[in-house]
Amino acid sequence: MKNQGSMIVDNLSVAREQSFGSTLIVGAGPAAIQVAVHLGKGWCTQLGVINRQSPHTTQLKKELEQGDYILKANVQDEKKRHLAGAVRLDQFYEGFETIEDRWDTLILCTPSDSYIEVIRELSLDRLSRLGTILLISPSIGSNLLVRSELGQAKERIEVISFSTYYAATKLDPQETSILVSYTKAFKKRVYIGSSHPLSSKVFEVQRLMESLGIQCTIDRSPLEAESKSITTYVHPPLFMNEFSLREIFQTEKSKKFMYKLYPEGPITQHTIREMLHLWKEISALILSFGGNPINLLKFLNDDNYPVHETTLSREDIEGFTRFESIKQEYLLYIRYTSILIDPFSTPDENGRYFDFSAVPFKQISQDQQGKWILPRIPYEDYKKLKLLYGLAQKMNLPMPQTEELMKRFEKAFSELVSSRGRDSFPSSLFQDTTQDEIEAIWSEWREQ
Repeated sequence: MKNQGSMIVDNLSVAREQSFGSTLIVGAGPAAIQVAVHLGKGWCTQLGVINRQSPHTTQLKKELEQGDYILKANVQDEKKRHLAGAVRLDQFYEGFETIEDRWDTLILCTPSDSYIEVIRELSLDRLSRLGTILLISPSIGSNLLVRSELGQAKERIEVISFSTYYAATKLDPQETSILVSYTKAFKKRVYIGSSHPLSSKVFEVQRLMESLGIQCTIDRSPLEAESKSITTYVHPPLFMNEFSLREIFQTEKSKKFMYKLYPEGPITQHTIREMLHLWKEISALILSFGGNPINLLKFLNDDNYPVHETTLSREDIEGFTRFESIKQEYLLYIRYTSILIDPFSTPDENGRYFDFSAVPFKQISQDQQGKWILPRIPYEDYKKLKLLYGLAQKMNLPMPQTEELMKRFEKAFSELVSSRGRDSFPSSLFQDTTQDEIEAIWSEWREQ
């Protein structure tokens, strides 16, 4: 007979498994591996992964067959060792054609610009058990976009958006296998929002996050949660300017850094001003959709990486939104100069702190077929801006700073294609579904 303590543990395990039931992860990159390992710690009854057919997927299937379908996740921080681990998959699908009607939860671990294509290929009308879709790395409007594709299943299927993926994960550089992820750091806090605000499922997601030591705040709406990704406001001004684009689009190894002051990096008074203007334009759009915009300085400091209060006072952080533009620029500039080094690191024997800002630029590279590949920063950021700009036009909102950033990227990309030839790039780079996504989001929002 079981004692009371073991019965409590068993009941907790059952409760966890019932949180997400049979769960299928869409995508097979490093983030998907880390998510799978976390879910495998008793949060689901079955666990599967599906990836569209590609050479990468073929290699993945081969390694899974050789390794008993086990995925592994390593972490850098010794204090977070409990978040590492391994999990054995119950199912792996190579392509979307053979998916069975056995899944309660779908977790999209793919870039947000692929959501509409993924949802269409999955043919969700054949998944009668499906009740929840989690969007791990959405952009603003992603929840509306996914819901626009659900048809009659819209009432049955709850779509929950994260503000951002909750960690910084890549493939483990110490491993030859593509089945092992390596997480450098975890977010302090994430935000989530649901298409079904009265559902209890968001509390299950919150429980999962908090079990990982990550604070999880439930927002009023998915769009409000989606607006709380700092890269939306930071990446375009820092990496869609002539300085950064020159470094990113050249083949000679860059000797510059992503977060340093000019001439070592892109940060100048002008990039800071553009960051401020972009934040204000996006904030106006969020307001038009009924959401509450972020306090940019507070979000940078409290949710991402803080600086000493001696450097930025709490009064200035809290009052940031009320100040005139010139003071706002000044405070943002202080923030970025203050994290050139890690202000909370332990200085070495020479008194030097960790060189926090010495992050090298990711540059264009060639794939196995010799095609030139653009790095995710700023390519994905450009696509997100283009979507926001289109939505703003629907709202009759001017976004001159956003437009200027987009034009810079388009000009630099056009020059790159001209110099190397269109055939030297994957055809997918020239396939743009942004307008379809804008129309779908707009239509879904107006129906609410």
